[in-house]
Amino acid sequence: MKITAILPFPVWVGHRNQLIVKIETDQGIHGWGESGLSGREKAVVGALEHYREFLLGRDPMAIGAIWQELYRSQYFEGGRVLLAAQSAIDIALHDIKGKALGVPVYQLLGGKHRDHIPTFASTPSITGPETLEAAQALIERGWSTIRFFPAAWDNGNGVFEPRQSIGQTARFLAKARETLGDEVVLGIDYHHRLSVAEAASFCQKMPSGTLDFLEEPIRDETPEAYQALRRMTDVPFAIGEEFASKWQFLPYIERDIHQFNRLDICNVGGFTEAMKVAGWSEAHYVDMMPHNPLGPICTAATIHFSAAVPNFFALETRANPTDLYSGTPTAELFPQMPMLDGAVFQVPDGPGLGIDVNEAMLNQASFKFWEAPHLRRHDGSVTNW
Repeated sequence: MKITAILPFPVWVGHRNQLIVKIETDQGIHGWGESGLSGREKAVVGALEHYREFLLGRDPMAIGAIWQELYRSQYFEGGRVLLAAQSAIDIALHDIKGKALGVPVYQLLGGKHRDHIPTFASTPSITGPETLEAAQALIERGWSTIRFFPAAWDNGNGVFEPRQSIGQTARFLAKARETLGDEVVLGIDYHHRLSVAEAASFCQKMPSGTLDFLEEPIRDETPEAYQALRRMTDVPFAIGEEFASKWQFLPYIERDIHQFNRLDICNVGGFTEAMKVAGWSEAHYVDMMPHNPLGPICTAATIHFSAAVPNFFALETRANPTDLYSGTPTAELFPQMPMLDGAVFQVPDGPGLGIDVNEAMLNQASFKFWEAPHLRRHDGSVTNW
């Protein structure tokens, strides 16, 4: 079997672009992958075009060797753009291999540890009682892990003031714990919008036991900053959605900084790299809590990964109180895709990823330039989204 085509499709689906990648072979078997670098899809397409030049004619079953060649084929190895491209290729090659062998992808990874994949759901940004009502609605639908987003993000004016946010958010979370009880796992994603001092102050404003995890409170470039924060609070950290290799995870795992790995299979290097991070994490008793904000291909790939690792906690899902995809353009584009069964995904047993794409619709879809919010503080200075 040989690779005959690598086809990137940066297309607008719903409210964002998805960079879908199809790899074709001379035996009629094809595989689907997805890149996770949202907002910079054109850059990833360029990387895919470079990789295509030497991958055509290669054996798609040689996944490990291809991963190494992709990573080491340039002097300037690594980086988020290149690994996002490499992730999509690696996922698609696993899809091809699973189909060729007639087995689900998780069988290529050592087999499954579980029959269904627990998920966690999120509420909108904290505003008041309605946010608590949204959390209660999710619990009634079966979710036992709820993630919140911080207060005081002014969408209309693009202003986020950290100190204004942390007091209001801490008060809300204390109320949420009191109302929702101790059986529910509660967390918040600060999306690296805080400094070390701000994050420490935030944690100190809540009673002990309020939070089960604090996600991405500060930026990740400096592990030493996270170590400093680790010394100031006992709240478990969930970190890693922006990491683009096992080497970025290295200091966090080895220094026992975090307790949950927010690994993104569409950014970290696909299945090949994700399984290495999972094994390393297992040795340090760090649980996998995969990042999954993209499309159904990412969800399908992450379900197979989550089934195949022992140290797994919960998978992010973009759920709402009614349905996940029904009646949306996503449902039309992906006639076969993972669907929630209550608050879990059942592990599929068909060959490959178990995903199907309406290629006629895919070819008609278009790309739209999109920017994540560019936030500023009240004084006009730029801050993190």
